[in-house]
Amino acid sequence: MSRYRKRQVSKKFQVILLLVLTAVCSIFIIGCGSPAVNSSRSDRLVDFIVQDPKTFNPILTTDATSSGVLGYIFSSLLKTNGLTAELEPELAESWAVAPNGLEVTFTLRDNLKWSDGQPLTVDDVVFTFNLIFDERIPTSSRDVLRVGKKRELPKLEKLDARRIKFTISEPFAPFVRYMGGTSILPKHILEKTLQENDAAGKPKFLETWSIKTPLDQIVGSGSYMFADYRPGERFIYKRNPNYWDQPKPFIKNIVLQILDSSDTALLKFRSRELDIFDLGARVKDFQLLKSAEARDKFKIYNGGAATGELFVMFNLNQGRDAKTNQPFVEPKKSKWFNDVNFRRAIAHAIDRQTMVTNLYVGLGEEQNSPISVPSPYYLSPAKGLKVYEYNPTKAKKILTDAGYRYNSQNQLLDADGNLVRFTLLTNAGSNPVRGQVGSQIKNDLENIGITVDFTGIDFNILVDKLDNSKQWDAIILGFTGGIEPHGSINLWSTTGNLHMFNKGADEGQPPIPGYKVADWEKQIENLMIDASQQVDENKRKAIYAQFQQLVQEQLPLIHLVTPLSLSAVRDRIQGVKFSPIGGALWNLDELTLSAN
Repeated sequence: MSRYRKRQVSKKFQVILLLVLTAVCSIFIIGCGSPAVNSSRSDRLVDFIVQDPKTFNPILTTDATSSGVLGYIFSSLLKTNGLTAELEPELAESWAVAPNGLEVTFTLRDNLKWSDGQPLTVDDVVFTFNLIFDERIPTSSRDVLRVGKKRELPKLEKLDARRIKFTISEPFAPFVRYMGGTSILPKHILEKTLQENDAAGKPKFLETWSIKTPLDQIVGSGSYMFADYRPGERFIYKRNPNYWDQPKPFIKNIVLQILDSSDTALLKFRSRELDIFDLGARVKDFQLLKSAEARDKFKIYNGGAATGELFVMFNLNQGRDAKTNQPFVEPKKSKWFNDVNFRRAIAHAIDRQTMVTNLYVGLGEEQNSPISVPSPYYLSPAKGLKVYEYNPTKAKKILTDAGYRYNSQNQLLDADGNLVRFTLLTNAGSNPVRGQVGSQIKNDLENIGITVDFTGIDFNILVDKLDNSKQWDAIILGFTGGIEPHGSINLWSTTGNLHMFNKGADEGQPPIPGYKVADWEKQIENLMIDASQQVDENKRKAIYAQFQQLVQEQLPLIHLVTPLSLSAVRDRIQGVKFSPIGGALWNLDELTLSAN
C-alpha cells in the first residue's frame, strides 16, 4: 500500500507502498550521553529519522516513518528477500497454493511466542485479518487485499492449531505476497479494544497504541522490542528474547535518533558518528563522500535506479467542505487543474534534465512512469512510454490552443482574464533536494508566464492537508516504491484512502458535496484491477503498460526524477547485501558489527 514516503529501514519488506515525502533515514553512532542502555559501540547500531512517528499501531499507519519505526517490532507470515524479491518463510514455515490459484494455506512454525512470552497461534492470524476487514477500521491494508472489480475481501478459515486457509473467488496475482506480508497482531492484547467503544461510539482500537502508550504495552513478534523512546530525541530497541529465529538478531541494540535534517546527519557521518548515510536526498554530496571512502572506512553502494517516485500533482478535487459549503479549491484554479491541456503544458515546461544534472549531480534519470524502474512491469520510453520532453515553446502553444492568452507582461491569463497563479507546497525542511526541485519548478513555470508561490511546510501539516482539509493547489510528493505495482492500488482506486489528487470521503463517511470522478480515473482503476487478476505474466505486463500510458496521457501525477540508490556504509557493518529493492539493512537480523 502506498504511504507518504519517509525512507523506511526495515529487516523485511512489508507491503507499505505508501503517499509520501522523502525524509532520509541513516545510521549513526550516538555521541555522549544519549542512550540509556548499557551498550558499547560494538554492539549497537544507530539509525535516524527526521520526524517522530504518528502512531505505534501498524494497522493505522499512513506514513513510512511510522511503518519503519514499527518494522523492527512486528513480523508477518512471509518476508521478502531483498536481493531476489522472492518470498521466504517467516512466522509461517511453509505455504501451499491450490492448483486453481484461489486458495493458499499457511502453516505456522511450532512454539511461536509474542515478545511478552504469550503463545502466537493461528488465532492471532485470524484476529489480525478480521481486524483489517472490519469496515470500522480506517486502514490502507484493506485496500490492497480487495480482489477484482467487486472489491471482495478474501475468506479465511482456521484449519487447526497451526494452519490457516485463505480463499478468493477470482484470480489475484499478488495473493500470496499480500496475505503473507501483513504484520500479525496479538489477539490477547487488542481483542478487547474492538469490543469496546469510546464516547463517540468508535472502537477503542483507533486510540490504541498511540505514541503516548507505555512501551512495555507494545507487544510484537519481530526481532526487536522497544526499550526507550524520547519524543524528538531517539528510540532504543533491544533484542526480543522470544524471537522465533534465535540466536538472531546478532546486533544487541538498535538506536533510532530523531534529527532535524539530513544536513545534521551528514555532519555526523563525516565526523564518524554515523554508520550509514543514505544519499537519497543528498546526492550532491556524493563526490565529497567518495573521496573519503578509504580514509573513513566506508563504502558507497550503488544499486542503480531507486524504487519509488517523485512527482508534482494538482488538486483535482471539485468537492466542497460539507460544513462551510466552500470549495476545497478556488473555482478558477480548479478549472485550470482539471484541464488536461494545462497539466500537459506544465509537464513540457519542467526541465527535468537540469534537475538530474544540477540537483542530482548526474546521479539519477528522468522519471516518466508511476511504476518503479527496478520493477519487471516498468515500461520504458524506449519501449513506447509517452514522455513530455522539455519544450517551453510547445507548452505555450498547448496553453494558447486551449484558450489561455498572454498579456503585455508575458503573464499567462485564462479565458476569463484571470492571472494564472497558484501555490506549490512540499516538505522542504526535511528534504533539501525537494526544496530545490520546488524552486526550479517555480522558475521553469515563470518562463511560460505562470506565477508560482512555492512554500516548504512541516510534513505533518502537509499530510493533514492531503488527508483532511483537502485545501491545497499543488504539491511535490514522493512515494515509496517496490516491484509489485498493485501495492499502489490505494492511490489509483477512486475509493482508495490515498487517492490524494482527487480524494473522496473516507470509508463510512457521508459523500462529499460536489465530488466528481473522471472517466479516466475509473479506467486507471479498472486497469489496475485487471492486472492484479491476470496470472499470465506477459499479459499482466501488457495491462500494466496500458496503465502507465494512460497515467502519462492524463497526468494526475507529473513525474520528475528517479535518483540512484546510493548508501555510504561503514566497514564495521558486516554482511551487507545491498540492493535498490532492500537497501543496506533488509537482512538486519544477519548483520554483525565489528569492533573496528
